[in-house]
Amino acid sequence: MPGPGAYLIGEEEKKALIEVVESGSLFRYGDKSDPKFLAKVWQLEQEMSKYLKIPYTVAVNSGTMALWVALGALGVGPGDEVIVPGYTFIASITSIIYARAVPVFAEIDESLTLDPEDVKNKITPRTRAIMLVHMLGNPGRIDEIKKIADKKDLFLIEDTAQAFGATYKGKKAGSFGDFGTYSFNFFKTITAGDGGMVATKDKGLYERAFAIHDQGHLPLRQGVEMGSRTVIGLDCRMIELAAAVLLVQLKKAEDIKAMLRSRKKRFKDGISDIKGLEFRALPDPEGELGSLLTVFLPDEKTARKVGKELESGVVADSGWHVYNNMEHVLDKKVVDSTGCPFTCPYYRDKGGSMKYSKGMLPKTDSLIKRAINISIGVSDAGLGSGFGITVNSDEKEIDKKIEIFRKVVEKYI
Repeated sequence: MPGPGAYLIGEEEKKALIEVVESGSLFRYGDKSDPKFLAKVWQLEQEMSKYLKIPYTVAVNSGTMALWVALGALGVGPGDEVIVPGYTFIASITSIIYARAVPVFAEIDESLTLDPEDVKNKITPRTRAIMLVHMLGNPGRIDEIKKIADKKDLFLIEDTAQAFGATYKGKKAGSFGDFGTYSFNFFKTITAGDGGMVATKDKGLYERAFAIHDQGHLPLRQGVEMGSRTVIGLDCRMIELAAAVLLVQLKKAEDIKAMLRSRKKRFKDGISDIKGLEFRALPDPEGELGSLLTVFLPDEKTARKVGKELESGVVADSGWHVYNNMEHVLDKKVVDSTGCPFTCPYYRDKGGSMKYSKGMLPKTDSLIKRAINISIGVSDAGLGSGFGITVNSDEKEIDKKIEIFRKVVEKYI
């Protein structure tokens, strides 16, 4: 059950892959004077910068590593606190943990993104950054969160994994903070199976991000540098095969968004008159991606009945997208067979005061317990979107699913 880009993989992607395989050059680096070296990763970075209107981009091997690279480039590390929503995919949180910083959970509001008022409440002298996650295809409250970050001199990272292509006041989501990060895995807007991107307007941050993603090397190196490394880095590089697919998929991004939005509009219009049903608040309705349609039922009991019958459940049960379901994050001793404590309680065990427990975000809990996600283009049980349509659904199929939804909901409210 993939995202929209995966439904549209065709001959163009196949041709691009074959072209790279036949070139014999699968590594992101090569001799530019050699016609066999196609430089697909470099091309992708250039085209992505044009699309996002962000001057510097670094292609990496996943959205998770994009977040980790961004944190590293900003110098976020041991002892630093990063404010992150309790409703987000766990990668947002694990990237903070692996940076050896401390995730600080904050509430969401009816937009299902960070609640600006709770963000203010969670700021301490140790706060270094805010991670604004644009959940379920829609940008969060960018103006409010950026204002807080600027006033408190905090870094702003936009986790745009689920909202590639979405805009806010005419600008691409991910272009407002110090870094925007993106994911291209199987469930995302466009896909190469996996992959990610880091984007920034700052040349210095770009150089640091590039170095961190490639063993400390300077950007776009040729050969192996000796004595020129700027920082200690790892290997998070994207390969030519992934970039070749993404270059093709990128050309489809705006068409995908148009298809999603038209289908979402038809579905939303078809259920908007149901009494007792509310829709998720969108900070900028004109900029939404349209990959999911989230509805609120009057109460948890009703939502669970509807969710069970639709075989989708409620958002609160959507696995590692909800802090309550992250057993390796909550305050209980969870270690692997070697006893390695890569869990949030690790900080407390080392003298930290941060605690993580079920129910610690009551506003978030209340919202997601009565919320249901309807798939428009992302059919993912992990998102609680087991019911709905796809990017390829025609009007007949959409209307059929609308009828099913109406019958189930009207049975209980």
